[in-house]
Amino acid sequence: MKNNLGKVFLLLLLSVKLFASTYEWSVLADKKSAMTNEPIYLKYSCTFSDIAHTYMIEFNPVVDNEEYKILLLSETKNIIDEKRINTYEYLLYVKKAQNFKLFLDTKMKKTNKDSIKNSVIGRDNFALEDYSVKFIRQEGVEIDIQDAKTELVGKISVDVKKDENSTVMAYEPYHFEIKIEGHANLDAIEAFHFDIDGVKIIEEKPIKNLELTKDGFVGSWSQKFAFVSDASFRVPKIEIEYFDIDEEKLKLLSFDEVDVEVKELYKKEELLDLEEEKALEIKYEYIYYALTFLAGFLFAKIKFKKRVKLSSYEKIFNKKVDDVKTLEELIFLLVLSDAKKYSKIIESIEQKEIGTLQKAKQVSKFKIS
Repeated sequence: MKNNLGKVFLLLLLSVKLFASTYEWSVLADKKSAMTNEPIYLKYSCTFSDIAHTYMIEFNPVVDNEEYKILLLSETKNIIDEKRINTYEYLLYVKKAQNFKLFLDTKMKKTNKDSIKNSVIGRDNFALEDYSVKFIRQEGVEIDIQDAKTELVGKISVDVKKDENSTVMAYEPYHFEIKIEGHANLDAIEAFHFDIDGVKIIEEKPIKNLELTKDGFVGSWSQKFAFVSDASFRVPKIEIEYFDIDEEKLKLLSFDEVDVEVKELYKKEELLDLEEEKALEIKYEYIYYALTFLAGFLFAKIKFKKRVKLSSYEKIFNKKVDDVKTLEELIFLLVLSDAKKYSKIIESIEQKEIGTLQKAKQVSKFKIS
């Protein structure tokens, strides 16, 4: 009997303390006017009259649609002076010029008295609802949005890095990199693409080193390229337009085109010398047969070293050679591996001295000596 009375007393105490909780929401926007695609800082806070154990909040307005985008910056819950405070920070990006109004809804979930009664007395009735739900419409945010006339808004600097020597050998890669730094909606920048006749372009995916702050994304965005060709070419001019948020005006960052001179691997005279050497090799081919008997005799007398095992790199390279499907693929594999080392093989393939893919694979692979 005493235990039951104690539980009833505890129930009454919990009912008085827990269900007496009240709360108040507040909304803060750091701008009354902004440009399209400019980050707008929003802060929503819910302050309770006590520690409010019986309340749960569901508030997740993160979205990306045609009109605007909302990103979560932080979400915290603190107890200050025995009062619970839930704080939600977001960044808002409006995509179209307009008088923008934002009204967000929040779901407040409160534990039912019956749920506490079951917990205290020891019942296990799952048929009862555990929570009552109330929807709260937050105070509206109104912001005048002006057209920035470009998607990139903030404060940035752009640097183009390239090989110092603009003269390369045929099939030797010419390296190029675009790097954008600062604070802006850098996450929205799309990859650059080049289209140059007669040039094989190897492009990496953009690398983003970004941190989300009250000022938007801060950090860097970069993309690397390698241009490979057997003839001279030009890398086109690059232009990047953005709205400078500090100076409140459009700016255009441009970088001049780059002329890359590509030299032949061999001069015509050198090619003629190679042809003569090959002809000479054919004339003396009979020597091979004349020495066959002697070679057989010497083979029995000479002690040979053990065969050298291929390294892991060499095995992987040979596997890549086996996997190529065309002579062109083989050329690019050799170029990216070591253009100078395989220059003779590349030239032989280009001059059609090596006519089949199988033969080209044989001369390209590492051999066991």
